[in-house]
Amino acid sequence: MENPSIPFQTIEWKGVPRTEHKGETGIAYWQTIQFEGLRVRIVEYSKNYKADHWCEKGHIVYCLEGEVVNELKDGTKSILSEGMSYIVSDDLSSHRSITENGVKLMIIDGAFLQSNA
Repeated sequence: MENPSIPFQTIEWKGVPRTEHKGETGIAYWQTIQFEGLRVRIVEYSKNYKADHWCEKGHIVYCLEGEVVNELKDGTKSILSEGMSYIVSDDLSSHRSITENGVKLMIIDGAFLQSNA
């Protein structure tokens, strides 16, 4: 995999369009910047959000506001609150997000998180 160059730039997130993605319950709002092999998002989950699928993609997640429960398919749960992060490569977990009061996250994912396993 060749790393494409990304020139210096600032991102005014207020100007990035929001897309709506319904969960099993609640709604996720994504603001997405896409580069070759790299996606950067600000994601807001509404109150009482529960993902409608088990995700196996890799992510770097940073919690900007609120709190989210990360549930693994094996039943393990962890809580991510403001100032915390998690990281996982592709295909190394089946996970989903659940909120009670909503959360705002920065999520980075892409080809660089492909698993070597």
